[in-house]
This record gives sequence, C-alpha cells and structure tokens, in this order.
Amino acid sequence: MSTAGANIAMQSPQASAARQPLLSVRGVKTYYGNIIALKGVDMDVNEGEIVTLIGANGAGKSTLMMTIFGSPRAREGTITYAGKDITKMPTHEIARLSIAQSPEGRRIFPRMTVFENLQMGASMNGLAHFDQDLERVCTLFPRLKERLQQRGGTLSGGEQQMLAIARALMSRPKLLLLDEPSLGLAPLIVKQIFQIIKELNEQDGMTVFLVEQNAYHALRLAHRGYVMVTGNITMSGSGRELLEDPQVRAAYLEGGHH
Repeated sequence: MSTAGANIAMQSPQASAARQPLLSVRGVKTYYGNIIALKGVDMDVNEGEIVTLIGANGAGKSTLMMTIFGSPRAREGTITYAGKDITKMPTHEIARLSIAQSPEGRRIFPRMTVFENLQMGASMNGLAHFDQDLERVCTLFPRLKERLQQRGGTLSGGEQQMLAIARALMSRPKLLLLDEPSLGLAPLIVKQIFQIIKELNEQDGMTVFLVEQNAYHALRLAHRGYVMVTGNITMSGSGRELLEDPQVRAAYLEGGHH
C-alpha cells in the first residue's frame, strides 16, 4: 500500500463506485491563530459506511471533527454534506442537517437528568418522535433506561459516553460524528460501545465518522480508514488494509490492543 493511499482509498467491497460521498472534505486548512492545524485535508465518507480517522494525540483529528461542525471554521477548502456546501454555515444550522456529533470528553449536561439530556438531543427535530426514539436508545443502552431520572454528572464515565451517543441519536442523524468514544473507558465498556456503533451501521444503515486513538478497535470496525499525522492525511485504505500495514502496526498497534 502506498503511503499516499489515494490509489486504494476506495477498494473496500462496502464502498462501491456507485456510492456518492455523504460528506466530502477538500483541501481544508484550519488555523488556531497563526498556527496551522489542518494542512489541506481531503477525505470522503460515503453513505452507509463507517469511516475512521486514526492518529496520535495532537495530530489534528478532533480539529477536523470540529471543523466539519463549523467551529473552528475552515480558512481554506470546502466541506460538503449531501451535496450542499456547509463550509461557512453556522454550527446550529449544520446540526439541523441530520448531522449529530458526540464530542470528545462526553460533553453532557451534568446537572440535567439523563431524560432531560435526551430531550435536548431530540429538540433538534422538535421532539417529533420523542417517545419512539427514547424507546430505541433505551433498547440500545439498557443502562440508561435504569438511570433516566439520575443527573448526568453522577453517571460513571462509560454511562456518560453512552448518554452522549444516545443524545446524538435522538436527533435522528443520517451522519453520526463520534470523537474519541473509547477515551478513558474500561476495555469491556469500549467493546460494548463499538458493538453498538456496529449495530447502528448494520441495522439502521447509519453513516458513521469515527475519530479514535484506539486504532485496533477502530480499524476492525471501519469499512475504510485514514491516518492523520500533524494535520496531514498520510495514508488511507480499507480497515483491513490499514490493520495489516507494517507502518500502521508499528506506529499505532504495537503493545497488543485486543
């Protein structure tokens, strides 16, 4: 596999040539002040795929996720979603386009109950299908069903992550952006979270863009993956190709993630 990766980026069987990118990032540059964080990123997420972005801490993964959502804004390049240019769109308008984000650090509302947090997620579509969606996320996350009246801040880290994902799902997104869902969680909880992401994709056909430091789990789950190093995409390929690539193994998989 070439490190440029462009020639193999679309070869996985799940990503047929007929698929149109649901999300397309082209030449995106993002700055913090005068410091360039993203150096011209090109990336596609096709409808019905799980695509993961891996890389070391500080590589720019979360910056890309936040740039897609309009904060910070891309200074150069374009971001399109379902054929619509969203590069300059305000964050609250992007959220109404059936894109939901579960940000890094599980930013739930700690003083609100689990139920109220889920209401906040559903408010994006005017609580139109609230009861039905509540039942759905309680089936996906039985732990949350037991804690509906508990304040978010009193939940364990794993439960807070489940709540962050469930809150995002309440808006019925076509595209789910997940930023470091496994961060700081026990291995058993990480397995549960990744299993739920897989179910959402396979059973509901949900498109998922996953930013993740746990390269082993992320690449096993993903149809396709990208590797980011200091603000540049350096490799891309199917999840399996990247898992088996010696450079990826040496940089991100040594130390036996299982």
